[in-house]
Amino acid sequence: MTSAPDTSSANTPALVRYQQQLDALCAATLRALTGQAQLHFRGRQIYRADHRLPSFAPHLHPQTQTDDARSFRGAADGVALRLRYSDSALHLRLQPALPLARMVFDLLEQFRCSSLVPDHLPGVRSNMLHRFNAWSLAFVRARLHESAQGILLLTVAQICHSRVTTEPVNESLTDLIEATRFGLAPRIGAALGGLRRSRNSQADYAEHALHIATTVAALVTSEKEARALAPQDIPDEEDEDAWLQLWVDFESSEQGGFAVADAERESSDVAHAPYRAFTTAYDKEVEASSLVRAELLQTYRETLDQQIADAGISVALLARQIQALLAKPHSDDWDSGQEEGLIDGRRLAQLIASPTERRLFRTEHQEPLTHCTVGFLVDCSGSMKQHIPALSVMIDLLVRAMELAGVSSEVLGYTTGAWNGGRALRDWRKAGKPQDPGRLNELCHIVFKNNETPWRRARRDIAALLKPDIFRECIDGEALRWANQRLEQVTAERKILIVVSDGSPMDSATVLTNDPNYLDRDLQTAATLIERAGRIRLIGVGVGLDMSPFYQRSLVIDAVNFPLRQSLQDILKLLA
Repeated sequence: MTSAPDTSSANTPALVRYQQQLDALCAATLRALTGQAQLHFRGRQIYRADHRLPSFAPHLHPQTQTDDARSFRGAADGVALRLRYSDSALHLRLQPALPLARMVFDLLEQFRCSSLVPDHLPGVRSNMLHRFNAWSLAFVRARLHESAQGILLLTVAQICHSRVTTEPVNESLTDLIEATRFGLAPRIGAALGGLRRSRNSQADYAEHALHIATTVAALVTSEKEARALAPQDIPDEEDEDAWLQLWVDFESSEQGGFAVADAERESSDVAHAPYRAFTTAYDKEVEASSLVRAELLQTYRETLDQQIADAGISVALLARQIQALLAKPHSDDWDSGQEEGLIDGRRLAQLIASPTERRLFRTEHQEPLTHCTVGFLVDCSGSMKQHIPALSVMIDLLVRAMELAGVSSEVLGYTTGAWNGGRALRDWRKAGKPQDPGRLNELCHIVFKNNETPWRRARRDIAALLKPDIFRECIDGEALRWANQRLEQVTAERKILIVVSDGSPMDSATVLTNDPNYLDRDLQTAATLIERAGRIRLIGVGVGLDMSPFYQRSLVIDAVNFPLRQSLQDILKLLA
């Protein structure tokens, strides 16, 4: 595992790639230790197929900028043991109702699972201990132990972890928790002793864990009541419950680097209005050439050609790389006159005429064949205008190289026909502003190049990406379904759809008249259905934004410096 890169602003692309590397390695660890092949990361969250798993104990959430790779491995090992040894249904049934008691109860269950690591996996045990110690020291560095509740929770975590796993308390924390441990001993001593003895039975262990969790919650409650009766000269922050949230995710302070797309993460049983459009009367699908005057389009093409020439990228080399990634051997003929292989009946007469003749065999002749199609779906929202000049160069190069490699491609764009709803919003107002109207804008789907048109004929239309006034708002979910439907109609063994975007869906009229996550949820649903079907490989390319909350396969590219060569190579890796 590589070491963490520099976290300065100049190196944020490397930091994001490093995080994606860690997620991939941790997901492999989870699958290996649990035997569950459907486990994967999406947006720093763990999923089993399409179902998001709950966040487990607080020490299982390391941060890229503050923790080393071993901490991530230790967290992955801890989660794997939790999935392997804990009955989630039983845990949910037995957990207490109070939030703090439930939190402590969950932590104790994690300690039980960690203590069951097999003896032949000493590295797993070592990694988990490293992660727990790192989290404990970070808790102290964050000064959470300076409140009465903080030192109580830190002490409970340390003594219970030590008792259940038989690992000693970190030396630097021993003196810090000694006084609190002495006061806790009479209250939880018996239950603490029962944790280790009953760790092989989740139900029996839960009895002791419940006693400890409820005792801790009662101590915190009584301490708060005592403060309420005391003279009101205690600082305001002591009267807040912020420490409760900090206990869970105190490490999630502001992070440098790229932002992460904000996909809604609600449980599947939350009821939502189904996605719909208030009206589709104004939606349109247009050819890019119809949006730009011919003279202006020629100017855009000349500008794009000059940018491509300045980039100095070899299209032929790029085509060979694409062919190596996407081509499969295809048998289309036979090579006769070989000295080994299958006997060629047509040459047996030569054996009679010349008994020493050896070239009596034939072998299959194989040629690499790229029976594949790739679709590019480009976000044409207002915020993308600043990135389009560089992205147009990248897309044009990829399309040309794919054609040389025998891969068909199409370039699509999506935007809206108007800002702030347009005619759809006016119709909604005339209808009396009914509740939950659904999508309130005019879709504008643009075809810059279709699969049947060669690059040479479509090169001018691709340059229409440079026209600034086509960039308005974006409704990603419907655009994704549109692009998927077009690819479904193409005859090819492999189909790949690459979505290029710099943010989550945004249409002001729709967001203001529906729930705030309406468009995000539709995009997530559309992407999940495509990925679940498995007929099309879906890839999200985020321009300065991590799109992994929406797409299982994702890539983030630097929107500021835009290293073209590196971005091209990163995309090629995802094509394989």
